[in-house]
Amino acid sequence: MKIGISCYPTYGGSGAVATELGLGLAGQGHEVHFISYAPPFRLSGFQERVYFHEVEVAAYPLFEHPPYALALAAAIHETVVRERLDVVHVHYAIPHATSAWIAREMHEDGGPPLVTTLHGTDVTLVGQHPSLHAITRFSILRSQRITAVSRYLKRETVRDFGVPGERIDVVPNFVDTERYQRGRVPSRRDVFAPSEEKIVAHVSNFRPLKRVSEVVDVFAGIRRRTAAKLVMVGDGPDRPRADERARALGVRGDVIFLGKHVAVEEILASADLFVMASENESFGLAALEAMSCGAPVVAYRAGGVPEVVADGETGFLAPVGAVDEAAEAGARLLGDAALWKRFSRAGRQTAVEGFGVRKVLPMYEACYEAAVRGPAP
Repeated sequence: MKIGISCYPTYGGSGAVATELGLGLAGQGHEVHFISYAPPFRLSGFQERVYFHEVEVAAYPLFEHPPYALALAAAIHETVVRERLDVVHVHYAIPHATSAWIAREMHEDGGPPLVTTLHGTDVTLVGQHPSLHAITRFSILRSQRITAVSRYLKRETVRDFGVPGERIDVVPNFVDTERYQRGRVPSRRDVFAPSEEKIVAHVSNFRPLKRVSEVVDVFAGIRRRTAAKLVMVGDGPDRPRADERARALGVRGDVIFLGKHVAVEEILASADLFVMASENESFGLAALEAMSCGAPVVAYRAGGVPEVVADGETGFLAPVGAVDEAAEAGARLLGDAALWKRFSRAGRQTAVEGFGVRKVLPMYEACYEAAVRGPAP
């Protein structure tokens, strides 16, 4: 099958999942064509049966804001015609689903079917804006198949956008458990901390939703109980705030800001604990990747996180904003070797059996086949 994939190429869960999906599909013999304004951040090196098509946005003095959505629609249409794509799969509703619908309308025969995957903030935040709500709903409903990455996100989409529940398939995010595992990739432990210290990790895009300052708060609470270093992977608008918070709490010397990294698996494989303080997560891909590497998770009980992290089994979940409770849970895990080992094994098992590539990839393949067979909405 020839599959077109459009996603945001920037650091974040939707782009990571879209890229890993494309690579996985190519590994199964499909031909995959990425369509975006830049190569996705996890797409590096030559990959057989994987192609990238850059969206060219016209620079014209009349446009104060270049019309990316229209340029994307034109690029999708051109790629469909030239490469004879069988299906177009877009990640994130706005503007990708809208652009893909326009591209379909440009075909006299309707063109290939459109599959839209909802990832979270496209529904819970961006799409909720009064100026975007109607077009978000319109674009979702014009998709031949709709998937959501969690049951939580499906419920939110049904409630807030009036999308019939039977039209949404829950296809969870996934992890390459061969790549994300303890002991397989090069270890970086000695770079981050002495052997007697624990390593706490966090990975995100450092946007306000991620509450990275509270990650530092949680770490400071853990640090008071046990020797540890905090490794912060990623970047974004709240990085300076997290840095300031670390200084204010007197733990700046124990916090390492690495910035953006493609090889996240090398870092997570060294982590003893993963901390996430998001006020809302549709899924929590970084937490799943940490679990696959055998790192227990401490996070807030928000959104779809409980669908990934089993409280009291693969990690501990605290109410949003409960910094002290989260810190106590983290310190307990790091201070009890038997408990840590049990959680580590359970997390790895959950990742392999519940969210491995071999389990989730066929779900998307079935979705594509149904889209090709089925009638337009």
